[in-house]
Amino acid sequence: MITHIQGKLVEKTPTHAVIDCNGVGYLLHISLTTFSKLPDAENAKLYTHLSVREDAHTLFGFFDKLEREIFRLLISVSGVGPSIARTMLSSMTSAQIQQAIASEDIPTIQSVKGIGAKTAQRVIIDLKDKILKTYAIDENSIAVSNNTIKEEALSALEVLGYTRRQVDKLVQKIIQNTPNISLEELIKQALKNV
Repeated sequence: MITHIQGKLVEKTPTHAVIDCNGVGYLLHISLTTFSKLPDAENAKLYTHLSVREDAHTLFGFFDKLEREIFRLLISVSGVGPSIARTMLSSMTSAQIQQAIASEDIPTIQSVKGIGAKTAQRVIIDLKDKILKTYAIDENSIAVSNNTIKEEALSALEVLGYTRRQVDKLVQKIIQNTPNISLEELIKQALKNV
């Protein structure tokens, strides 16, 4: 099977890249994450996954092996096809997906276009153990530290005159986007976006 393609980057768009490898142009479907990391330099290397269906052979390209591994885990879930997995990798980084699955964050997974409540639950049920084993994420420390920081930030914002209802979703979203954020930085970002 094709594991990676290295050659001259001929074309780069937010949805696909074309790499010329010894005179053959390979069309690789990519995520926005890969697009943003892919340099404009002539020489490029993408790790690949070949999706074979009755009506099409589609090549997906990834900037690093971790993104490809997350993609493969996602498409192993019933109801999640390659296009939904690519959309998920476009809207979240690999680390954010790992974090959402490990902490059973259904709303974050469900926020991806094409994923409903049942599919989000299935993703968590099917992949949580694999994510925790493969990437050594300690689910308890993630949940405890994030909840403590969230509570402290909400209390501070209440003291500053905001209602908990006003800022709860905003604080949660900031924590999801930057899981290792400090309390001070979390409050600053929340104040900027309220």
